[in-house]
Amino acid sequence: MAQAGEGSGGTLDERLERIEAAFEAGERDLRALGFWKLVADVKRDPVAAEPLGARIARIDRVAFERAVRLRFPVWFGNVVLVFGVLVGAAGVVVAMRSENDLVAGLALIVAAVAWSTAVHGLAHWAVGRAVGIGFTSYFFAPGELPPRPGIKTDYATYLRAAPAERAAMHAAGAIATKIAPFVTLALWPFTQAPAWAAWLVLGIGVFEIATDVLVSTKTGDWSKVRRERAIARATAGR
Repeated sequence: MAQAGEGSGGTLDERLERIEAAFEAGERDLRALGFWKLVADVKRDPVAAEPLGARIARIDRVAFERAVRLRFPVWFGNVVLVFGVLVGAAGVVVAMRSENDLVAGLALIVAAVAWSTAVHGLAHWAVGRAVGIGFTSYFFAPGELPPRPGIKTDYATYLRAAPAERAAMHAAGAIATKIAPFVTLALWPFTQAPAWAAWLVLGIGVFEIATDVLVSTKTGDWSKVRRERAIARATAGR
């Protein structure tokens, strides 16, 4: 049986039982219930992930589905995002072949935006599946600006993955999004797009990096990478 973390008030199983009872009784604030503190303790006790993971995943999924209404099956989201990648490729082809500067420039910008948006979720999914992490849905978080499709992990499989593997999954989407505008920019010399389009694509890339520095390191993918790497260091050698 998994042991209690410091100051946890019982074993991990006992704490989860109390949280489950309160959640079933109508309590919705998972942080106030100590749910996320429990999850952090389970991550530091890999033996506990197997017996407790499915129960933790159920609470996480129910809470997520209550909070996020705009959800789509994973297969559907992947199809749409692959289509987005193809739109980006088509944009580059138009930029290469069009003799109209405005059309070529706009096509190059469309390619950068399409690739930057589409590869994010696909990279999360591809790396996640490679390390055994499953996913339940794509979604749009309420109030997020600009809107970007997210992908929801299946928490049982997420907990079974090693911390370094979880970190790699989180990092994959962030890295792919940042690379996409610069891949587009690297193709610019082979297109008919004017210089202003290249500058705008560069601006998209710089904006993505600035967003990461100002936001993602605090609440987004990079904050999760830092969290999982810290857990990896704390559990090294166990």
